[in-house]
Amino acid sequence: MTDTDFREIGARLKAAFRLSTRPLVIYGSEVLPMSILPMTEVNRCFAVSMYQIATGNEVSAIYVSADTSENCCLGGLYHVGYIPVPDEIKYFVSTGRKDVRGGIAEYLKADPELVERCTLSAGPIHPPGKYLVVQTCETLLDPGPAIRSLCCFGTAEQIRNMAALIHFDRDDPFSPVIVPWGSACSTYITFPAGLAAKTPQDTAFIGPQDPTQNHSLPPEMMAIGIPADMARRMLKNLDASFIIRRPQVAFPNREKKLSR
Repeated sequence: MTDTDFREIGARLKAAFRLSTRPLVIYGSEVLPMSILPMTEVNRCFAVSMYQIATGNEVSAIYVSADTSENCCLGGLYHVGYIPVPDEIKYFVSTGRKDVRGGIAEYLKADPELVERCTLSAGPIHPPGKYLVVQTCETLLDPGPAIRSLCCFGTAEQIRNMAALIHFDRDDPFSPVIVPWGSACSTYITFPAGLAAKTPQDTAFIGPQDPTQNHSLPPEMMAIGIPADMARRMLKNLDASFIIRRPQVAFPNREKKLSR
């Protein structure tokens, strides 16, 4: 299967899992993509930008690079490898420090040292190319780029079903799908695209568990980041699995149950 087939992968998964959102792919490019907007034309935040693309129709692709960092979220630029980790992050996401952003803190971790250890555990982050591109599957053209990962937004039921398909041909009951700690863009991009050196291999990532993104997502909405090879395997397993053979189990008729 070639990378041009991610147009088909996106279409098949969207239909099978009844997604109302558009599946997105992540890839790197050494040449500035034509007719693709810089991310900041949508939003300074990767996570917000991706959700708006997935749920809208006006923008189909965005890019970011070290040369287009103005007005971008610094945390996001770090999480996709274009800048070193800013020293202020470990304070901001934990307990704060008076000389960092006026002492404002997110209290997501117990202390700054713990944040540092988490950063080391993920390993160095390297961008996939001069440009990192997020694009809807449906707008991919031939010849297709070398896709790194897929990101889908859906309801809890839809994401649960996608996780079940990932487990379809796996003998490991624990590691194929996990919920990682970190920013939303780590769940959407960094980990599934394999940008962090110590990312678990052949693993999908559900989230985001970052509560600072609750403002940008409906309460029932989740996302799953899927490495490219895993997405290909999902398509291969689709017709033999519950999602096609027993769709009434994957998507039960709740109105019928309530009427009894």
